[in-house]
Amino acid sequence: MISNRLTKVLLGTLTAAALGVGTLAGATVAAAAPAQQVSNQTVGIQAYNNLGLNTSEAKSAQCYVRDAGFSPGAIDGELGTNSWKAWQRFLNDRGFNAGTVDGDVGPNTIRGLQRFLTYIGYDTGGIDGDAGTKTRAAWKAFSHLGGGWC
Repeated sequence: MISNRLTKVLLGTLTAAALGVGTLAGATVAAAAPAQQVSNQTVGIQAYNNLGLNTSEAKSAQCYVRDAGFSPGAIDGELGTNSWKAWQRFLNDRGFNAGTVDGDVGPNTIRGLQRFLTYIGYDTGGIDGDAGTKTRAAWKAFSHLGGGWC
């Protein structure tokens, strides 16, 4: 008796699952049809990480590193790969050890930035490779130093 009931429940569940898969497959085919129209437009994605700086503050950071002799690319207020490579070169050149110059704002870059900011008198909350609240506040304050550099 129990095995008959169990069999019916299992068959009912499998039937419902099969119907669901069939419906899902049909929906996938129907949804895929409009995708036949292909746009010739190219979309570029530019990733950047300002570590809490607004556009004006980020421009100031770009101008600072440019004026120190390290090209960040366009002064556009978006700290992307070129800007961070310039900062990594700057930090490494000055002995703050930002690690590999790859434009990635990882823990090594953050530690280098924290060493620099601490060296010039800002409280980053420690040299831990984490761009936490104090590090971001120090970075923001630095971008305002001397009224900015642009």
